[in-house]
Amino acid sequence: MPFDPASLKYDANGLIPCIAQQHDSGEVLMLAWMNAAAVAKTLETGRVTYWSRSRQAFWVKGESSGHVQKLVGLRVDCDRDCLLALVDQTGPACHTNRRSCFYTGVETGDEVELMKPIA
Repeated sequence: MPFDPASLKYDANGLIPCIAQQHDSGEVLMLAWMNAAAVAKTLETGRVTYWSRSRQAFWVKGESSGHVQKLVGLRVDCDRDCLLALVDQTGPACHTNRRSCFYTGVETGDEVELMKPIA
């Protein structure tokens, strides 16, 4: 059965959250948003394309930084309201130059920096 991006459950702004995960290590890299057109572009090009809520424009991951996300697989959750992009990430995924956006931990009530920016 062919996949139709319109079959997903988008929020009131026409967006769906997408978690990016490194395909071979399972490392969770980031979360960003897609609209139906971004989902379609991602599947068409193999380059992960998000919708930038702040710029109100498409954002092809790595287009300006060179930190490209190549799509390896796309998963739809059971409620069809969240996506998991299995990617091959080149360089850091986070705009802070860290491998993952999830670099802050909470341990015994304190915030702890779990990873430094890539030099």
